[in-house]
Amino acid sequence: MIKNFDLSTANYGRVRKGEYHIAILPWGATEPHNYHLPYLTDCYLSQAIGLDAARLAWEEGVHTMVLPPVPFGAQNPGQRELPFCIHARYETQAGILSDIVESLDEQGINILLILNGHGGNSFKNMIRDLAVDYPDFLILSAEWWKAVPEKEYFDEPGEHAGELETSVMMHYFPHLVELEHAGEGKQHGWTVDGLRKGIAWTPRNWLDVTKDTGIGDPSKSTREKGKAFAEACAQEIAQLLVDLVEKDQLYDK
Repeated sequence: MIKNFDLSTANYGRVRKGEYHIAILPWGATEPHNYHLPYLTDCYLSQAIGLDAARLAWEEGVHTMVLPPVPFGAQNPGQRELPFCIHARYETQAGILSDIVESLDEQGINILLILNGHGGNSFKNMIRDLAVDYPDFLILSAEWWKAVPEKEYFDEPGEHAGELETSVMMHYFPHLVELEHAGEGKQHGWTVDGLRKGIAWTPRNWLDVTKDTGIGDPSKSTREKGKAFAEACAQEIAQLLVDLVEKDQLYDK
């Protein structure tokens, strides 16, 4: 069977002849990433990691399809005001996810991995709700950059458009990285102890937190760091895909 694991480029003539075990849904955002990375960075990276993981899973006999990335993410105050930054409400994201699950369920595909690329997105409550409507459908979410310890690969990974994201973009899409224009990605933290310690949470106002929209210094980014990290993440995610299909059950007896 010919490998067809990228729905962005696959055609029905080939896909219809195959059997698929699992689908990956890359989910990103449309937002500024400092001065040097594209607005769709979160989409590019979650899709690229997903494709690498799907390729590795195919080599183990687990047929995986990577869906086109969803470019609508949840944004903080201070981001929404920036030109062409798009904020998607919970209800919008939940509606998109529900329609995708309904479509896949109708087609007999009942495992979906949401591969998240945007820290502002959270799918837990959506998945809990969908588990009520589709009890035989397994939906999981993973943030791709948490698949392996980031500090083993980077000096200062950063949170947004820092060394980690910039390095991985340099690996996959070097032509889209303008590192010479990058801001320093300096972050202004909370003054309230309870917020700084994580006792309480509220969304940060991005305009108060960062001048250039980045959090994390991208100056030490390299293509080599990005390649090593991306390959390690893809390998872990691929193993997850294989285990989900090959394991008889999710729980120990």
